[in-house]
Amino acid sequence: MKKNVLIIGFVWPEPKSSAAGSRMMQLINVFQAQGYVVTFATSCAKSDQAFDLKSIGVKTVAITLNCGSFDVFISELSPEIVVFDRFNVEEQFGWRVAEQCPNALRVLDTEDLHALRRGRHQAFKDQKEFNRTYLFNDTAKREIASIYRCDLTLIISEAEMTLLKEQFKVDERLLLYLPFMIDPVSVDTQQQLPGFLTREHFVTIGNFLHEPNYNSILYLKESIWPLIRQKLPKAEMHMYGAYATQKVTQLHNKKEGFVIKGFAENANTVMQNAKVCLAPLRFGAGLKGKIVDAMVSGTPCVTTTIGAEGLYGQLPPNGFISDSPETFAEHAIELYTNEAQWNALQDNGFKVINTRFQKVEFETVFSNRLQSLLLNLDSHRQDNFIGQVLMHHTLQSTKYMSKWIEAKNK
Repeated sequence: MKKNVLIIGFVWPEPKSSAAGSRMMQLINVFQAQGYVVTFATSCAKSDQAFDLKSIGVKTVAITLNCGSFDVFISELSPEIVVFDRFNVEEQFGWRVAEQCPNALRVLDTEDLHALRRGRHQAFKDQKEFNRTYLFNDTAKREIASIYRCDLTLIISEAEMTLLKEQFKVDERLLLYLPFMIDPVSVDTQQQLPGFLTREHFVTIGNFLHEPNYNSILYLKESIWPLIRQKLPKAEMHMYGAYATQKVTQLHNKKEGFVIKGFAENANTVMQNAKVCLAPLRFGAGLKGKIVDAMVSGTPCVTTTIGAEGLYGQLPPNGFISDSPETFAEHAIELYTNEAQWNALQDNGFKVINTRFQKVEFETVFSNRLQSLLLNLDSHRQDNFIGQVLMHHTLQSTKYMSKWIEAKNK
């Protein structure tokens, strides 16, 4: 008899629009490779960019917030594993899963630590240095509680693993470092990619609705691009991304070489034809999909400390890291004009992908951890007493708010 896994999504996965969408597709692929029947359910409306999950054999279900119909649905499905896509999804549906399917393994995929992203954004707005005061925010309290209520939480960045263990003292047995899982870039593929002389222009890519992405484009426009354009008057800065609102499109200025391109049907093609990727992110969290795409495509990159976080480990980066607009621009110009430097940093990117994000290695780690937990779930939960406390009804405000809304709607 086939085993079932239910993924409760925050949104429908859009792998062409965001790194979060690509991440979700990777998780789905792992479960299918293990022989699970995957059901994807979400209360979110489906966009035009949503991936056709049915085309790869994934069952899809539209669910309703604050409604007992979900209880009936999950009880009938009776999954062995339930994956929550971000902590706020666990808040909405976690207690229902625990009540209807108490023996189901509950897995939280954080995508990135929302508390970290929220704290950094607030510190940026306050024009102050990020510290523990900003980290220990209300989102952190909710997110850490969600981590404890689940049996396993997937963490995409080593930096965030360290933060959870050292700052929040979360038991490592509740966590699993699971970055992007990527096929290696073979020597043949590397040799077939466009070279330095056939590429042109600078590029950045990312969902424009994601505030760190929009802010980075604004930073480029106001502080970095004028310095680059002064030295490279024929070069252009191309911005790709889904959901370009008016505040994004009004930054477009062809005369200045600052070009908003909009949605990219194929991010790899865009990256492969560009000479340098720029990612001047000033706040955010997780791993930056645009830089991973750049490394896979052989495109050297200039980014910030925030952009580089968790990507390179002890390996040299596929470009330069700078938090100053002046040195950022200098590095961008150097990469654009120095073929030997460009080639060396391109090689660094291939080594990072092939060393730190090996698909087979992390699929095996993930599969083994799930199997171990399924076999020892009772003892694992007994060791997580804080999780039991947080599942107790007196602390389940989200549960009773949901029940009140459900009753009100009737």
